[in-house]
Amino acid sequence: TPNMKIKLFLEMMTWKNISLQDSASPLMEQLNYFHDHTLMILLIITVLVAQLMISMFFNNFTHRYLLEGQIIEVIWTILPTLTLIFIAIPSLRLIYILDEINNPMITIKTIGHQWYWSYEYSDFKNIEFDSYMIPTNELKIFNFRLLDVDNRIAAPFQSQIRMLITATDVIHSWTIPSLGVKIDATPGRLNQTTFSLNRSGLFFGQCSK
Repeated sequence: TPNMKIKLFLEMMTWKNISLQDSASPLMEQLNYFHDHTLMILLIITVLVAQLMISMFFNNFTHRYLLEGQIIEVIWTILPTLTLIFIAIPSLRLIYILDEINNPMITIKTIGHQWYWSYEYSDFKNIEFDSYMIPTNELKIFNFRLLDVDNRIAAPFQSQIRMLITATDVIHSWTIPSLGVKIDATPGRLNQTTFSLNRSGLFFGQCSK
């Protein structure tokens, strides 16, 4: 109807973008937080080391009788340990969150082939299709080269979605950066992952293998 407004988010990388994509799932939000947390620690380390090196470059500190320093050796042993702990604890927490699967509302089986994917909706009868990349000479003006496909998968948002992923020929990788999902499709092995969309939109991804 004319009075109905539908907001559709288009999620993909843009030119000159060196940061992460905007998150579209709670998992990607947590990954973004961990990324910022780790970068802040690395920034502090970089500034301290750079200040120390510049200070040593422009000064000539000598001590005739200094043979050892027990206190400073204890300090520069404990500080890196504490730094690793501050990085490891959020990392381990995030690993367990990413592997947790609780009551999926829908299951989608994904099969990787060379140059295309096959999808099956296991909860419904006879819903399966192949998804091919649109050739360059068939692209419309609103299509994106090497990203758009002829058949897109549709998934409900604000619902737990489980993906069962395998391959038939070589190793593939089913990846959607804005959802924080990247899982290998290996022949003879069935991998699974889960995600939840917190907003509607059109999300692009590419095979990373």
